[in-house]
Amino acid sequence: MQKIEAVIQPSKLDAVKDALVEIGVEGMTIIEARGHGRQKGHTEFYRGREYSVDLLPKVKLEVVVADEMLDKAILAITGAARTGTIGDGKIFISKIDEAIRIRNDERGEIAL
Repeated sequence: MQKIEAVIQPSKLDAVKDALVEIGVEGMTIIEARGHGRQKGHTEFYRGREYSVDLLPKVKLEVVVADEMLDKAILAITGAARTGTIGDGKIFISKIDEAIRIRNDERGEIAL
């Protein structure tokens, strides 16, 4: 099993969710986040004054998939989230040793 953590633009959340559901991903966790990458934020004007916005709104999506679903899930996320501009986000992948469904103690991929 693999855990995919994707940090994406909030405007792309619905498209990414739909793409993952379409390939058969059944569960996901979505967290509102703030952060920055290389762009280090940006400046904005409000009532004639300039101010710096260094932590941008992002969405962190966490999904655990079976090993054979990993490539499909990555393609779904990148295809739905990519705009081709700075700030599209990042994907991190980690190995998951075990998954346990609390309700009935199912273990492994069946618990996903």
